[in-house]
Amino acid sequence: QVQMVESGGGRVQNGGSLRLSCAASGIIFSFYAVAWYRQDPGKQRELVASITRSGSASYSDSVKGRFSISRDNAQNTVYLQMNSLEPEDTGVYYCNRVGAIGGWGQGTQVTVSS
Repeated sequence: QVQMVESGGGRVQNGGSLRLSCAASGIIFSFYAVAWYRQDPGKQRELVASITRSGSASYSDSVKGRFSISRDNAQNTVYLQMNSLEPEDTGVYYCNRVGAIGGWGQGTQVTVSS
């Protein structure tokens, strides 16, 4: 059974930093591209950053230059370093395999106050 467990969220002020972690189990992690998604209340999840099996990263325009995604295949873990946080970054952050339908975790709440 696929399980994704996100952690590291919290409340920070505008301009602050957070590092999110996501531990995967039930899959051969290194086989998959993985991504971080953000969901605001009443809205669909949107992709924030993704990383391929080989480690190539891509970002949404809204976070490019501020966020950095990385992975540790030995630890079955993907990270999201978030710098220069803005109130618009507030939301629940999830990780999952790119294109996955199921296997969503509980997410981790990030709140950025102005």
